[in-house]
Amino acid sequence: MIYKYYGPPGTGKTYKLISRAKAYVRIGTPLHKIGYFAFTKKAATEAKNRMPAEDKKLPYFQTLHSFAYHQLTLNEEDVMQPFHYEELGKLLNIKVKYHDKYNKEEVSYLNCDSPYFQMIGKAMNRDVNIREEFDRNEHNSKEIKWHLLKYIDDNLKVYKEKRKLLDFNDMIKNLINKQNLPKFKVIFIDEAQDLSPLQWQLYDKLKECTDDIYLAGDDDQAIYAWAGANVERFIEEPAKEKVLKYSKRISKTIQEESDIPISKILGVRKDKNYYPRNFEGSSENINNLDQIDLNKGKWLILTRTLSRLSSIKEELIKRNLYFKVKKEKSFKVRLYKAAMKYTYWCMGKILEEKDIKDINEFIGSEKWNHQVEWFDAFQEADEKEKFYIKNMIDNGENLDEDARISISTIHASKGGEEDNVILCLDIGNKIKKAMLKSIDKHDEEHRVWYVGITRARNNLYKLKANLKRNEYKL
Repeated sequence: MIYKYYGPPGTGKTYKLISRAKAYVRIGTPLHKIGYFAFTKKAATEAKNRMPAEDKKLPYFQTLHSFAYHQLTLNEEDVMQPFHYEELGKLLNIKVKYHDKYNKEEVSYLNCDSPYFQMIGKAMNRDVNIREEFDRNEHNSKEIKWHLLKYIDDNLKVYKEKRKLLDFNDMIKNLINKQNLPKFKVIFIDEAQDLSPLQWQLYDKLKECTDDIYLAGDDDQAIYAWAGANVERFIEEPAKEKVLKYSKRISKTIQEESDIPISKILGVRKDKNYYPRNFEGSSENINNLDQIDLNKGKWLILTRTLSRLSSIKEELIKRNLYFKVKKEKSFKVRLYKAAMKYTYWCMGKILEEKDIKDINEFIGSEKWNHQVEWFDAFQEADEKEKFYIKNMIDNGENLDEDARISISTIHASKGGEEDNVILCLDIGNKIKKAMLKSIDKHDEEHRVWYVGITRARNNLYKLKANLKRNEYKL
């Protein structure tokens, strides 16, 4: 039997899956007969931790790629990693940069800044040849030329063959062709709206060796079509369906605001009615960050583009505000720690050898002096960074604690939430043009903004775009 849970934001679809998994345990299902496949390694680990069993007794709580990796008995040296693409890019004189260089999250849609490798990756995920993907004409014709795309694609195949490397999609393909896959009593697949056509093929294979399957996802949050995800398959997959109706995150106003981008979707969509929290919330337009008080409360600032993310970082630093991007703090941690250790020394405390070495790096040739504060003593430290750290400390920020303010792109924020969200409405020319390429591109963009809006628990602040013509209309 196949079951499908549609989980609008905050309705607890992952909680629902875990609850069902626990129910199978209670009726005596062996743990090795339960498969739980999540979109990221982090999500798989969190699911495993919620189960009433030891980690090692849950062998199939993992990503699909980790499942393939172990079933094919591969070693880490067998698998193509982001740094390999960077190396190939250098060989071909093409700049390639991955933000998660060693793909620690095991996400199948690797975040690469090269439009050529992005298209090659999309073709792999969709299980089509590169010519077919190119002929879909969804790309920016100024960024991608056919002869260069074909050249890179051919060289990538040679690179992998010479080094006997498999990429994530090769792993899935090989697993699909493998005989004697494990037999399951039940399989759970979270974030199923983000499965690619190739992964759906593996799903079809797994259907043959399991009794029950539970799919959970939300087509309105399907924002990986750019990488080949197939949301239509999730919607159309025959199953006993249930819409989770009660959100523990979304306030009434946020729900009303989120209806705007969803109402613009032209393609296939599952109609879902759900209830927000019994809290009104608020939504307002702002012209700049000076209109809100960022010195208190918790904040999530979301941008659609990396360039806008960079400009927001600069604005916050000018305001001497402490923030984080992903898990990275906004200041140079080594400098701050050295400053604190030096301050302790000035107070008469004895330092370890490592601390002394770190402080000497910033003091330079100056002599240590109990009467001189770190700001004046650290002659070799960057002046702007010194002022930034000093001003934050003077403002009462505790730099040892987690930052109250987080900055993220909308794509990277998926799964996150915060009481107060600032949504930067800048959309960018490239994105606007891409929306005109196809209905899929058009619909995906509106889903992206739906995801951005629904990260807010209570209050949404819509920050106007720098250029009116490049503003998403809410």
